Amino acid sequence: MRLLIISLLFLNNISFSQNLLDTVLDTDSTKNTINDFRLKSTFGNEVSLSDYPEARGFIIIFTSNHCPFAKLYPARFNELYETYLPLQIPLLAIRSTQPELMPDDAFEKMIRLSKQQHLKYPFLADDKQEVAKNFHADKTPHAFVIWKENNQWVIKYSGAIDDNGAEPEKVTHSYVKEAIDALLAGKEVAIPETKTVGCQIKFR
Repeated sequence: MRLLIISLLFLNNISFSQNLLDTVLDTDSTKNTINDFRLKSTFGNEVSLSDYPEARGFIIIFTSNHCPFAKLYPARFNELYETYLPLQIPLLAIRSTQPELMPDDAFEKMIRLSKQQHLKYPFLADDKQEVAKNFHADKTPHAFVIWKENNQWVIKYSGAIDDNGAEPEKVTHSYVKEAIDALLAGKEVAIPETKTVGCQIKFR
């Protein structure tokens, strides 16, 4: 009888451990997998990941008009867009900050900025903040590289665009570029995550 009880306890512990492991794996999988979305663009249309059926991956950048650090990057975003769009890796910029808190991030001002700075990439308004929450974005700018695996979009890189916002000529690590180039070569991303620097996204 005592042996039977010990055996049952042992089996229960194995089952509990496996369930715990499955929960952890499911949580990690959910965190790293991105749902499709459709957001209005400053170009006058709506944009979704599914609009790019040939895309191998995407550069997704959460940014804003008001943040001083984000203001340093639009030219570099244009460069990334021009470099990787021919390789079927589009760049999408997303504003998820609240215009009611940050008037500079109103959609009308997004359109104005897009024209003034000759932005070549779609600049999207995430008014409900659902996309930022799905990505677990926390600052502007916050860059992600997502890659198609088994018909799902998986986050392969999250963090800063590069290691020098103020002086682009002194950049030593272009994290987004390095991540994409590794994925194009069929390699693992050497630095899959870095610390973001910028303005906090305040969620409702």
